Amino acid sequence: MKLTIIYEKLKEGIKTVERLAQKSLTLPILQNILLKTEKNFLSFSATNLEVGIKYWSLSKNEKEGQVAVPARVLSQLVDFLPDKSVNLETHENNLLITCQNHKTTIKGFSAEEFPIIPEIKEGEKISLPCAEFCQALNQVADIASPSVARPEISGVYFSFEKDLIKIVATDSFRLGEQKLYIKSQLSQGYSLILPQQTVKEVINIFSQKDGDLKIYFSPNQILFEFPMPEMAHPQVQLISRLIEGNYPDYEAIIPQKTTTQMLVQRNEFINQIKSASLFSGKTNEILFKIDPKKEKIEILSQNSDLGDYQSSLPAKIKGKETEISFNFRFLIDGLLKINTSEVSFELTDGEGPAILKPVGENKFVYIAMPIKKG
Repeated sequence: MKLTIIYEKLKEGIKTVERLAQKSLTLPILQNILLKTEKNFLSFSATNLEVGIKYWSLSKNEKEGQVAVPARVLSQLVDFLPDKSVNLETHENNLLITCQNHKTTIKGFSAEEFPIIPEIKEGEKISLPCAEFCQALNQVADIASPSVARPEISGVYFSFEKDLIKIVATDSFRLGEQKLYIKSQLSQGYSLILPQQTVKEVINIFSQKDGDLKIYFSPNQILFEFPMPEMAHPQVQLISRLIEGNYPDYEAIIPQKTTTQMLVQRNEFINQIKSASLFSGKTNEILFKIDPKKEKIEILSQNSDLGDYQSSLPAKIKGKETEISFNFRFLIDGLLKINTSEVSFELTDGEGPAILKPVGENKFVYIAMPIKKG
């Protein structure tokens, strides 16, 4: 392999894929990035066997070839190179890098040892705005929680319908659903569960891209692809396995009727919950007393070692007078995902789930389970 590449193109390619090149005691080759010439491109590949990523940069290739290079060493070295053209050349499994007055040889590995990243060649695809899709993912990505007993809730659930994508995550104590309205070209609906790490990689890689993201479907995998701005060729592809199993019937958890409805100012609500959290104790419990007649929410917490806290918040309240306790972390997480100045806070009863929604739009809903009495 022998080629010349612009420094920024080399750096961007390495930085895009290196996060997947993780330390592995069983398969040390996974700590490497595969560099490969492909016509007028240099491709960068990395995988952790669950997710694979491939990035292409334009390059001036003199000789075809490929080599696997330790990701950490290559990334750190490139950080110190000047912003000049970089020459890459392989001698057996060693990579020679020259740039202005820098000359380095990195010991690499045979490309034959590097795992094959699968491709999706057939199946349906959909295009949708990259930034909008990533913003929707960001609303629920951190709600999912690793679970050996229930691997399906370790991921994020997607339901692709005619003009709507539902994106859902839960950890059994809270649930978030984000809706994304689109113009779909799909001939049928699709539902799938994507590993949480994949969702976070999609956000990390594509959230700053300006344009449309293509999604390709297959029975056991999914492919995300973003094109080069200069030509009709992929710039980056991310392929991931899917989590097997059936996602819980989450819609049955979302209350259809509520007994108490409140409209509160989001920022003040967050501040008072955070203040109360300082005295919440080991269970993170905060008590809410809702009084519709006085249109007031009292927020209380108590800690035998530190003391107690009490504050009140004005609110527009309809329905029953109620006392209910929550883990403050669950409420804060939900409120921080809402961008509107006013929030709808709805209760079913003293034991049922609570609903947080932005006022004025119907795309996002957040469910939090209360702390049961006794």
